[in-house]
Amino acid sequence: MANVEETVSFAEAIRQALAESLEGDNRTIVFGLGVPDPKGVFGTTLGLQERFGVQRVFDMPCSENAMMGVALGLALGGFRPVMVHQRLDFFLLAMDQLVTQAAKWRFMFGDEIEVPLVVRLVVGRGWGQGPQHSQCLHSWLMHVPGLKVAMPASARDAKGMLLAAISDPNPVVFIEHRWLHHSQGALSALDDVEGARVAREGSDITVLAISSAVVEALTVAEALAQSEKADVEVIDARWARPLDVDTINRSVAKTGRLLVLDCSWPSAGFASEAIAIVNETCWDKLKMAPRRLCYLDTPSPTSCSLAADFYYQAHDVELAVREILGMSHECLIPKETDPMKLDIPHAGFKGPF
Repeated sequence: MANVEETVSFAEAIRQALAESLEGDNRTIVFGLGVPDPKGVFGTTLGLQERFGVQRVFDMPCSENAMMGVALGLALGGFRPVMVHQRLDFFLLAMDQLVTQAAKWRFMFGDEIEVPLVVRLVVGRGWGQGPQHSQCLHSWLMHVPGLKVAMPASARDAKGMLLAAISDPNPVVFIEHRWLHHSQGALSALDDVEGARVAREGSDITVLAISSAVVEALTVAEALAQSEKADVEVIDARWARPLDVDTINRSVAKTGRLLVLDCSWPSAGFASEAIAIVNETCWDKLKMAPRRLCYLDTPSPTSCSLAADFYYQAHDVELAVREILGMSHECLIPKETDPMKLDIPHAGFKGPF
């Protein structure tokens, strides 16, 4: 296990979780598109095939439905497969195998049959990924009983939640946002991965976020705390399903205000579900109507010049918080308008993969 003080990237945290699972349990198998490629799926699978061999770590043909069938068969046969897709969009071809088969077996057979499989899916924009390569469709998967949907936002949670997912007897969809792979974090308390996480305590407003949106939420919270004395509580949902209603309600009961950030569209989404639950269970604690901030309700643009209109930024989150708290609209965080900066996750990003 890594030293508790070790700081690694989000991608390296995933690679460590896979390596430890492969080493600790010979039932673990890692396979999928690009797993042994030179870039190793954003660095998350580098060196695994060399270390554990081609029978446990291997590439697959570009046939998503067949890949999912292999994963399901392995899980039912006593293995713990981790199947990798470099984009969630491609995985839509395998939805029948996941939704109609994998998610239903434990229910149909009275919990006598386990389906311990993990599907790693990558989402997010960058280098003109566009309408067919950057969709974040976790809300679809949230809708399906029998599935768990993990969306870590930190290196610590990336490792801890993936280890938990691999050991889970249920199918888990593990969604990684492309803009998080480079982020750094310390690896500590890896067993504390159930439910939502209070990423920052506050008393004026609850900002519930998931995946990459947590980064914007924390940036805004720290900026307002230092300059405006506004106290923003940030809740990192971590799991889209099961959604930790208790942690969310405790926070809203304290602050009375709620802003939900999602890295997807507003219609029938994660933000909609969270707000509906709070309205149903915490109505008497609300001081005003909850709000949500999502992407523009159109297909994801390919042109980087459209990114400023489609994707919200920390500036937009700050403006929403200021409006909810009745503060001045003069934001501390400027709005980025350089198209190229809006289309790359970090300065060291060198290519579309």
